[in-house]
Amino acid sequence: MARMTAAQAAVEILKREGITHVFGLPGAAINPFYAAMRGDGSLTHILARHVEGASHMAEGYTRARPGNIGVCVGTSGPAGTDMITGLYSAAADSIPILCITGQAPVAKLHKEDFQAVDIASVAGPLTKMAMTVLEAAQVPGALQQAFHLMRSGRPGPVLIDLPIDVQMTEIEFDPDTYTPLPVYRPAATREQIDKAIELLQAAERPLLVAGGGVINADASDLLVEFAELTGVPVVPTLMGWGSIPDDHPLMAGMVGLQTSQRYGNATMLASDFVLGIGNRWANRHTGGLDTYTRGRTFVHVDIEPTQIGRVFAPDRGIVSDAGAALELFVRAARELKEAGTLKDRSAWADDCRERKRTMLRRTHFDQVPVKPQRVYEEMNKAFGRDTRYVSTIGLSQIQAAQMLHVYRPRHWINAGQAGPLGWTLPAALGVATAEPDATVVALSGDYDFQFLIEELAVGAQFKIPYLHVVVNNAYLGLIRQAQRGFDMDFCVQLSFDNINAPEVGGYGVDHVKVAEGLGCKALRVFEPDGIQPALEKAKKLMAEHRVPVVVEIILERVTNVAMGTELDNVTEFEELATDAEHAPTALLTPLTTPTTSG
Repeated sequence: MARMTAAQAAVEILKREGITHVFGLPGAAINPFYAAMRGDGSLTHILARHVEGASHMAEGYTRARPGNIGVCVGTSGPAGTDMITGLYSAAADSIPILCITGQAPVAKLHKEDFQAVDIASVAGPLTKMAMTVLEAAQVPGALQQAFHLMRSGRPGPVLIDLPIDVQMTEIEFDPDTYTPLPVYRPAATREQIDKAIELLQAAERPLLVAGGGVINADASDLLVEFAELTGVPVVPTLMGWGSIPDDHPLMAGMVGLQTSQRYGNATMLASDFVLGIGNRWANRHTGGLDTYTRGRTFVHVDIEPTQIGRVFAPDRGIVSDAGAALELFVRAARELKEAGTLKDRSAWADDCRERKRTMLRRTHFDQVPVKPQRVYEEMNKAFGRDTRYVSTIGLSQIQAAQMLHVYRPRHWINAGQAGPLGWTLPAALGVATAEPDATVVALSGDYDFQFLIEELAVGAQFKIPYLHVVVNNAYLGLIRQAQRGFDMDFCVQLSFDNINAPEVGGYGVDHVKVAEGLGCKALRVFEPDGIQPALEKAKKLMAEHRVPVVVEIILERVTNVAMGTELDNVTEFEELATDAEHAPTALLTPLTTPTTSG
């Protein structure tokens, strides 16, 4: 048997589990692991400026491509606690990342040693496994189990905590005999699928709700095939956006209180049957459950058994990986089509398309300062079908989901449930690392951008180009809008007169100078007609310098974005589109399309 340190064994296992990139920061308690990485030389390490940033880079890396698992590494104590937000956002969205932390020597774990914290207990509620490995010989098994758990069932993160003496202890380990454990994913039965299809066949106005589980399962093609076979329109959730192209005739719009279209909500309210696949029935999708469920029959398919009935009891629940279920749904639909017994859904689909054609929000405004709707209109013009958007939270993210277009899975990358400010920038670096030839476009409000702005230096140092659109209203805009219900505008102002940058006109932080100081390129836009030229110039700067490029757009201070409390009670604060010139980049599908159902 080969002898090596436990840290060397850990590096060997990472390689055999398919890991090629690691995001992190070295420190005294994790230096043996870094020494093993250095000695091996085959893992690419991206040095973050903050350990929370490293955890979000790992998330972006995982979310960018099927099969990826992002790895972040830090030392003992605050490195682990800094990772907690990344573990939370990964767990909330069913994203596998592996966090590896250093730790004080085993004998000092209960002696309040410097930077010794029980990180396994801290991280436990937010992970599928959090383990401080006390015996060096357990390191291979702990990592093997970590990868097995991350990939099995509902995916999620794991934390492995390695005391420094455990890392340095020699163990017997033969890398050539190491094999990843089989992945477990529950699968639907044909009987379950047939009973769900019976409910679908009995409905007059059915919808498919496609959640992030469809994308996690890499099953978007199956989803589209099933929709086309049955002629049933599709409503993607925010995490499922891209599972069906926005311009597909059966894409019926997103539903919800915020990240939704008017026509999506109207179509949901007109439906009588909903088949949810890989979705959580998140509250910002459903709104009030009485409104959401009234008059509708539900089937819920999810990989996690405890998700069935968590929010409301469906008429039928199926515990299954989304891909496994969709394979059977497609097979059953084909059989019905061949038998000529599939119900014709063309009239219902035409109704959905008519709503999509007529219930549009206006995007074209010429005001100065810029209205944010115009930004998304110009982004639609500037970026093509292959663009990968990255965003997290705020009015910018909400309105982007209302007005941008996404055409492929994993081209809208979003921290959906946790929504941590600062997530966008490091996540975009992770996406761009995973997909170095892709066009990666991040979108932030000014506050999200400022949270982890130092990570721009990572993109400059490691030549990770991406384009970051920053919409700056010098406000905590989403919180300000929420404060309207309390009749206040309190502690949400970010504006101030910057004595070093009068050119920003009282908007406070000079993001252009900060970005340039961190080694990146940056442009500032004050007028709507300047947005398109700036985006085009940014593309050229990215290609030339291979660094992140920031395009800051100075917005009007106050914009209230469409949102509400119920699907039938969303407040529209702006005038709606009444002709084509009001929404020139809206995607309109033909009212009639070839019939795809029997």
